[in-house]
Amino acid sequence: MPRPAAPTTSSADAEAAAHLTRNTLVQLAHGLLGQTGFRLVAAPTFLPAYLFMLSGSDFVVGLARSLQGVGTVVTPLIGASLIGHRKRFLGVTLASSGLMRLQILGVAVAGFLFGAVHEGTNTSADTAVFAVAGIILFLALMGFFQGISQVTMNALRAKVIPINRRGIVSGARHFLAGLSSAAVSYAAGAYIIDANVLGNGYASVFLLAFGITAIGLFALALTREPTATNLRARASTMETLRAVRPILREQPAFRRFFYARALGSCGRMALPFYVLFAGTRMELTGATLGLLTTVWMLTSSTTNLVWGYMADRQGYKIVMVATLACWTASHVQLLFVEDLTGMIVFFVLMGTASGGFNQSGQNMVLEFGRLEDIPIRLAASGSAVNLVAVVGPFVGGLVVAATGYVSLFVTTTALQVIALVIIIIAVPEPRRGHRKTE
Repeated sequence: MPRPAAPTTSSADAEAAAHLTRNTLVQLAHGLLGQTGFRLVAAPTFLPAYLFMLSGSDFVVGLARSLQGVGTVVTPLIGASLIGHRKRFLGVTLASSGLMRLQILGVAVAGFLFGAVHEGTNTSADTAVFAVAGIILFLALMGFFQGISQVTMNALRAKVIPINRRGIVSGARHFLAGLSSAAVSYAAGAYIIDANVLGNGYASVFLLAFGITAIGLFALALTREPTATNLRARASTMETLRAVRPILREQPAFRRFFYARALGSCGRMALPFYVLFAGTRMELTGATLGLLTTVWMLTSSTTNLVWGYMADRQGYKIVMVATLACWTASHVQLLFVEDLTGMIVFFVLMGTASGGFNQSGQNMVLEFGRLEDIPIRLAASGSAVNLVAVVGPFVGGLVVAATGYVSLFVTTTALQVIALVIIIIAVPEPRRGHRKTE
């Protein structure tokens, strides 16, 4: 009996178009809930401040973020090998995302069991060590599953949202999540942490983050996934790794973007140390942490709508240039901060830049080269950025311990300037004739 013909590209596009409204709403709901929860953990305020309170060490703060990044270096390749040959991979996406969320629960439990802080007392040194070790372990596991999820989630988005809608959908996701995150972050700092809810305000914040992200995962399960038509042969993780070099060699535009994005991401080297630097300029209360986090999230969310609209009209290159320039400028401004007002200005600049830079990087990688190579391009670029996330905070902690915060911020500024020059001069806008679909 003859085998049924595979769906054509036009039938796959028609399937995606038929469910576009539903899938757009799912993406918005998942972005609103998922990002709200994850931002509480990823924010350059709550977790660094809690780890510093437990350990008293800048190096430990940097080490924790570095070990979180270790898992994300190799696992994008695992993600690509898991989905590159599949016509549908929503189940893989849900599984990897669910396992990632469980690690946030682990961070909260480690805090409750070993890192509780009661008014008038301090956590003992012994229990603090267990708390720090547990938090670092769960952050490392979170990074492991995050690397897989980055590939599966972005590849799924590429299937269900057409290229001319991704910018505004991505911007709207960030906008809604930012508004929600801002409100939740302020409440987390001003009420949950300052009131030391459940005997440990910080752990309570992370427990809240887990609950919100779990609801977001249920929303993602409502996706109507179209059947993929452009597939690669099934490959192991090592075969996927070996496929990266030919793609970099054969696609020079993507290769230059690959290097520039990695260099630009060196700004993450300083990310855990912003709030610690702020602590040298002012007293850091829960309300102050909540305020700075709120400013960061509000500016990131509102400007992402602008970046998304601009990307749909002009492409993502102009967004990457503008946001990287703004992020670089924020590090220069940080060198002159003396009080809370200065830190607020910094978080406005950094929030304006960071969300748009991440959005442009994640979406530009979808637009270079052949459609069937999307999982490998996502894995390659994601692994490079995640490698920076591993090495960066660790090196940043060493730099701060040896020479201070100023040297760290000067170094990140220099690296980002180099990345900016490469993007402007050598990286083309992929929508202008550089994509191959055959």
